[in-house]
Amino acid sequence: MKLSRLYSSKPDLFEPVEFVQGLNVVMAEIRLPENRSKDTHNLGKTTLGRLLDFGFLAKRDPKFFLFKHVELFKDLIFFLEIEMEDASFVTIRRGVEEATKISFKRHEAGHQDLSGLPLVEWDHQDMPFERARDLLDGLLDWRALKPWAFRKGLGYLLRSQDDFRDVFHLRKFAAAHSDWKPFLAHVLGFDAQLVAKHYEKEEQLAEKQSTAQTIKNELGGSIEDISKIEGILLLKQKEAEKKQKLLDAFDFRAQDKDSTKQLVDDIDERIASLNAERYSLNQNKKKIITSLEEDQILFNPDEAQRLFEEAGVLFKGQIKKDFQQLIAFNRAITAERRGYLQEERAEVEAELKRINAELNTLGKKRSEMLSFLSGTDIFGKYKQVSDEMVTLRADITSLERQRGFLHRLQELRTEIRALTKERGHLQTQIEADVEKQNSDQNSLFSAIRVFFSEIVEEVIDRKALLSVSPNQAGHLEFRAEILDESGNATSADLGHTYRKLLCIAFDLAILRAHLDDKFPRFVYHDGVFESLDDRKKENLLAVIRRYADLGLQPIITLIDSDLPLRPHDDEAVFGADEIVVTLHDESEQGRLFKMRAW
Repeated sequence: MKLSRLYSSKPDLFEPVEFVQGLNVVMAEIRLPENRSKDTHNLGKTTLGRLLDFGFLAKRDPKFFLFKHVELFKDLIFFLEIEMEDASFVTIRRGVEEATKISFKRHEAGHQDLSGLPLVEWDHQDMPFERARDLLDGLLDWRALKPWAFRKGLGYLLRSQDDFRDVFHLRKFAAAHSDWKPFLAHVLGFDAQLVAKHYEKEEQLAEKQSTAQTIKNELGGSIEDISKIEGILLLKQKEAEKKQKLLDAFDFRAQDKDSTKQLVDDIDERIASLNAERYSLNQNKKKIITSLEEDQILFNPDEAQRLFEEAGVLFKGQIKKDFQQLIAFNRAITAERRGYLQEERAEVEAELKRINAELNTLGKKRSEMLSFLSGTDIFGKYKQVSDEMVTLRADITSLERQRGFLHRLQELRTEIRALTKERGHLQTQIEADVEKQNSDQNSLFSAIRVFFSEIVEEVIDRKALLSVSPNQAGHLEFRAEILDESGNATSADLGHTYRKLLCIAFDLAILRAHLDDKFPRFVYHDGVFESLDDRKKENLLAVIRRYADLGLQPIITLIDSDLPLRPHDDEAVFGADEIVVTLHDESEQGRLFKMRAW
């Protein structure tokens, strides 16, 4: 399939573009000296590629120039005529104002002007957008792209300046790698279904893991042991059944019996124990207080000296000094002992406080139970048991909810283990397939990488390596690198000029490798010679012409200042039959759209 003609309902505003079989050149001539130093000239060489994309049913994008400036273009209808493999032609009719209504006409002769053909005479009129895409997919019949639709490969066929930033990852592939890597693997000859399934399993696994984490968050810090939950739930349900029978029978004798047993066996026993403990603690407290009062030294050496002097007995010197030391020693021991006694007293008082509080609580509960047993109001008892049933049912509901969460969590963990295993198995298959395609010299990938390297070597006299390998996660990594004289990868491909060359070589190699398949035959490269020196421009042009001779339809755009220099000024780089569009900056008539720049 090749391009044949692009025209509009207003030829005075947009002149028809007649594509030819081989090389097609869109030439922009900078005739005004003041414009030669400008980086952009807005003549329309890049816009032509966007119009082709519009003709191939690109989705309506408010940033797209036709819709961004809809007041300028709303009356325009574009017609894209394409040549099919059987030499018949199909024209696609699409207007700007009603861009989602598409019409098709199949005809035998090419280079027709159907702009005046009544709509009723078209084979398919004003088809809804998605149905029109499906129909065009069937008409183009690019079987080598299946199961993907024709739009998936157009990014590599219509390269704008923004699409030369990366050989493989185009600007239109802004979504996740799962959106474009399987397709690229397929085009290169790898088992794309394995790659797609691997991404699918990863997505399912991430979804299950996210759900499991949400359930764990719902459970919070509650029990995650299903056996414990089931046990507690069983006991609660049995207790609820028992109380329900009481309520149904309106008979509280069993409830009275249980309350009496609890009163006698539990509460009274606990009260007695606490009273005994309180008595013991009070006795200890008294002993501590007594010890603190007795720990006082009543002997005073000065008073003893005065008493001895009155009795005529000597009491001074060494004797007084020994008594003072003895008193100081006793005081030190006493101070330390008092510290321990005070600490013990504080502990006893704290324990007494706790026991008294518990005794008060138990006493109140005992009083309530005695009131229940001695009460004659059966409706009060009914209300009390009913309140207990409400609490029990709330507990049961909460436990059943937790049980449901835990059952779902267990199911998810089983599914996560299964998905992890399946993902691992797919990764193993991907690695085996990549190894097979790399090692098989007759594989499609081997052919593409040979063509790719030949193109780069012919242009810059350096070999290039196209490689595909799985990373640790099992995802394919695509690389295009320029090699040095020793066959090692260099950083030359990091520059914009050589990266563009790698993109062009990749696209041409893909088309050549699929020459025998139901595959597109055209490719559009914008600004193809920019930044290359003259010798490399001549080499690249020779490659492009050779690929055109193979049956491909390269469409290149360039500015006249990017033309390779010729030994003789009168020697033209391109033949008149190769230049399909000539643009210039002298007037509005030199633009692709014959109007002022928007």
